Amino acid sequence: MTPKWPAWYISLRMPPDDGESEANHGKMHPSAYRSLIKGKDGWDYIDPKFFAADFSGDLPASRADFMANSQPPTADTVFHAIIRNPAGKMKPSWYMVAKSDRIINPDLERMYAKRAKSHVVEIEGAGHSVYISHAKEVAQLIIAAATDTKQIIS
Repeated sequence: MTPKWPAWYISLRMPPDDGESEANHGKMHPSAYRSLIKGKDGWDYIDPKFFAADFSGDLPASRADFMANSQPPTADTVFHAIIRNPAGKMKPSWYMVAKSDRIINPDLERMYAKRAKSHVVEIEGAGHSVYISHAKEVAQLIIAAATDTKQIIS
């Protein structure tokens, strides 16, 4: 952990604990999506035909279509990486639960937030693209975290 990092930590996604991986938690709290295509080359992506329903169902169709056809693939190894020194354990944290997320089970999001003793905001109707569909609420969460902390990092 570098001392230049903020004195707080915000998560809109998965903060596994020390020694854990996201893939193992996904087994405990399975997601609703069925659109992931695992490439034989080790790169994964979401089937564009199902992208809107699984990833961005709370966005206009034109935006979801653009995202589906411009998505970069993700290395499958990132889901199996073992986490070391998670920021949420060492710093105050804020967590946003997207209540209609089909990519990450909202119950898994709640488990992460509770374990980190995060300040939690739950967004009704928000899917995995919550940072776009609910940008105002995301900004408010960031502002709350930035103004609530008493620690200043130089």
